[in-house]
Amino acid sequence: MSKRKQHHPEFKAKVALEALKGEETVSELASRFGVHPTMIHQWKRALLEGASGVFERGSRKAPEVDEEQVKGLHAKIGELAVANDFLARKLKPWTGK
Repeated sequence: MSKRKQHHPEFKAKVALEALKGEETVSELASRFGVHPTMIHQWKRALLEGASGVFERGSRKAPEVDEEQVKGLHAKIGELAVANDFLARKLKPWTGK
């Protein structure tokens, strides 16, 4: 079973913009870029729906924060700080400081 191909957002935007221009048919774009015509239609629709967000001011949604991940990262920072301090104390006799 083959894995789905993941396209970068820049690629999707480029293809969707080409589709919006209307200089080529979706079938021509699909063969040129090597993607299915349905994907081009979806990317074009997503571009049109999200285009107004480019011009919105100050209404950006705050990114969602995963509290569990934050706690885990704080714990890891603590562990690394303790390890760093321990290694610094053990290295002191050899550096002569």
